[in-house]
Amino acid sequence: MKERFIAYIQFEKRYSPHTVTAYRNDLDQFFAYLQNQYSIQKIEEVTHLMIRSWLVYLMEDDISARSVNRKLSTLKSFYKFLNREGYLLENPMRKITPPKTGKRLPAFVDQDKMQILLQQHSFEDGYPGMRNKMILEIFYSTGMRLSELVNLRETDIDFYQKTIKVLGKRNKERLIPFSYKLESSLKSYLEEKKKTFGEREELFLTDKGKNIYPKMVYLLVTKHLGEVTTLEKKSPHILRHTFATHMLNNGAELNAVKELLGHANLSATQVYTHNTIEKLKKIYKQAHPKA
Repeated sequence: MKERFIAYIQFEKRYSPHTVTAYRNDLDQFFAYLQNQYSIQKIEEVTHLMIRSWLVYLMEDDISARSVNRKLSTLKSFYKFLNREGYLLENPMRKITPPKTGKRLPAFVDQDKMQILLQQHSFEDGYPGMRNKMILEIFYSTGMRLSELVNLRETDIDFYQKTIKVLGKRNKERLIPFSYKLESSLKSYLEEKKKTFGEREELFLTDKGKNIYPKMVYLLVTKHLGEVTTLEKKSPHILRHTFATHMLNNGAELNAVKELLGHANLSATQVYTHNTIEKLKKIYKQAHPKA
């Protein structure tokens, strides 16, 4: 049943490869625990008490409440699938209460530091330097995900409409507008890329002209962010947080930011409003005579 469920989320639900791998790993861990602790052979033998004991085991192993909740989400989807397909009549997950998680505000880079990075920071000469700067600019200007950037093609850029087409989660396409400044940077970058490697469909390439890959992008973003910020975490996703926070701080509507980020639900975007509220509190304390 596990493999049928994995096929279902992969081909019918069209979850990303990363999500499919995470779901598979969660289920493997769950079944391994059941086998070791209870010698369970059939899924219908699993009770809510066994699931609770697994949660306790995870938390005693210093797994964070956030990670435990993610694993619970996997089990909820799995049992929902079993119920719908008629393999189980009862769903033990209905008796499971997820552990509470503390609110964690998304980290972001200050606006002045982003200006230093993109306008004053020195990048190496030639194609590698132009590519690295272009990657940082696109992340900050569009808020797209790492997986979306890695898969970009030149044909995804519409200079007439000034939009970039990205393929997001669950194969959902969306169009992200870009500015005249990014247009100028993109045209200069494409000229350098063509001069270095000739006509290539992929938007970003390695120094040797091969397809760029997530780990490489992650490392170069971490390196360059580390030169302008002391944030503990420095990753492409931090630039996505930065994009959203700066948009809202400068007056963008929440629904508009939701569409730009490709969020399915507004609740996923609302986390960024906490940062804008903190900014308002700071302004209030500085400006109000009674503050």
